[in-house]
Amino acid sequence: MRPGTIVELCWGVLGAYWLITALDTKKVAVNETAGLRVFRLAMLAFLLVLMMTKSLDFGALRWRFVPPNSITPWTGVLLTAMGACVAIWARWNLGRNWSDKVVLKVDHELIRSGPYRYLRHPIYTGVLLAFAGTALTIGELRGLLALAALAANYYVKATREEKVLAANFGEAFAEHKRRTGFFLPGL
Repeated sequence: MRPGTIVELCWGVLGAYWLITALDTKKVAVNETAGLRVFRLAMLAFLLVLMMTKSLDFGALRWRFVPPNSITPWTGVLLTAMGACVAIWARWNLGRNWSDKVVLKVDHELIRSGPYRYLRHPIYTGVLLAFAGTALTIGELRGLLALAALAANYYVKATREEKVLAANFGEAFAEHKRRTGFFLPGL
């Protein structure tokens, strides 16, 4: 099996898990605007298409940032799989508190188990790691551009989430913030 096929399978498993588990979440107590949600979902879809579709492989987007060899794509596959596993583990730990929007759920809980012991945004960390792995597997500039755009998007979203969590959980979130990293442990 070629590396690109395995990367596509990793994204398929992650996407299927997301869709299935999205069916069983708590009701929303405080919601964000629909426009922001649509923008973020459209951006994510565009970035995945940019990275995974050869039809957008033209001009500077196809410039290689790593020389083609036999090890680099497989390293990317490993990173993609690791990132997908981290994102699924984090999503599983959030349970019914998860949302793709910046919201508070009814009876929302501050999760501090699993990867949330070390990170405040491990889902984003996992997806970014998977994007980095996919970019490495592809080896073209379009992958790095997609990764940079997604990182900027997740930074903005995570910052908004932290404001909502701080307002809702007060000192408990402040203490959690002191003990954990934003996207990486200790940072």
